[in-house]
Amino acid sequence: MAKEVYYSDYLQLDKILTAQQTESGLNGKEAHDEMLFIIIHQAYELWFKQMKYEMQSIVDILNQPAINDNSPDMFAVVHRLKRIAAIWQLGIQQVDVLETMTPLDFLDFRDQLRPASGFQSFQFKMLEAMMGLKFGDRHGKAFYQSHLRKEHIEEIAKIEAQPSLIELLNAWLERIPFFNEPYWPATSQPKEHPFWKQYQKAFEATLNQNDRAIMSDFERFFYSNTTMPGHRLSPQANRAALFILAYRDYPLLHIPFQLLDTLILIDELMSTWRTRHIAMVARMIGMRTGTGGSTGADYLSKSRDHHGVFNELAGLNTYLVQRHSLPELPEALKERLGFRQ
Repeated sequence: MAKEVYYSDYLQLDKILTAQQTESGLNGKEAHDEMLFIIIHQAYELWFKQMKYEMQSIVDILNQPAINDNSPDMFAVVHRLKRIAAIWQLGIQQVDVLETMTPLDFLDFRDQLRPASGFQSFQFKMLEAMMGLKFGDRHGKAFYQSHLRKEHIEEIAKIEAQPSLIELLNAWLERIPFFNEPYWPATSQPKEHPFWKQYQKAFEATLNQNDRAIMSDFERFFYSNTTMPGHRLSPQANRAALFILAYRDYPLLHIPFQLLDTLILIDELMSTWRTRHIAMVARMIGMRTGTGGSTGADYLSKSRDHHGVFNELAGLNTYLVQRHSLPELPEALKERLGFRQ
C-alpha cells in the first residue's frame, strides 16, 4: 500500500513558511511591509525556477540531432513557451500587489537591505543566458561582475557555453527545406531564387517614399553571406522565419508560427515587466541609487533596451506583405504545407 501523503508535507511548508525573516524584525523595529516585500520576491524566484525548468526542457528538445516539425516534441516546445509567457503575465500582475506598498512604507526598511538587490537574482540571469543573452551583450558588465557571487557567475558562464534557445532556433530555421528542390530550381544565390525575386518585388510595391531606405535593410537581412554583426539570426534563418510568418495559414506552418510568435510575445512581456519595474522604482525611490549601488531606474531602463533576445524576430514583421500579394507557391509545395503528401 502506498504511503499517505499529507498536503503540508508534500509542499514542505515547514521550510517555505519559515523562510520570511525580516531584517527590520531582527533589528528590533518591525516594518510591516517588509513581509510583503520578501514574499513577492520569493514568489518571483519560484517562478524563475519554473521558467528555467521549462526552458531547459525546450533547449533539450531543440538540441536533438533531428526534429520532426509535426511531432509531439514541437507541440511540447510551443506549449511550454506559452506557459513561460503566462508566467511572465502573472509576474507583471504581481507588480500591482507590490505597489500597494507606498514609498514611505519602503523607507521603513530599505536601508537595512543594502547591498542586497534584485540585480543579484542569479536565477533570472541564468534564464536570460538560456534564452541567449551573452555576457558581452549585457548592459553594465563591470557592475555585473562585481555584484554577483563568484559561484553564481560561474554557473551563468556554464550556461552561456552551452547552446542557447536563440542559437538552436537559428539552426532549426536554417534546416527548413522549402526553398530547395524539388519545389524550386537550384540557385547559387538567394537573391536569384524565383521565390525571393517575386517576394522582393511584392515588398517593394508596399513601400511609400518614407520607407524606401528599408529596401537596403531587406537585402542585408536576407541576402548577406554571413550573419550581420550584433545579430543572432543568420540571413538563411531570417528567410525561413519570414516565410513562416507570411504563409502561417498553411497547416504545416501552424506550430512553427506559434513558436516564433510566442518567442516574440515573451520578449514583449519581459520588456513590459521591466517597464513596470522601472516605473515602480522611480515611484518608490525617485532619483536615488538602488540598494545594490546601481543608478536605479536609469540602469533598469538601459537594461531593458539592451536585453531583448528575440527582437530580431519581431523586426521581421517589417518585411511582411498582404496575403493577396504573396507569391504563388508551386503545387508540390502547397501540398506539402497542407499535409497532402
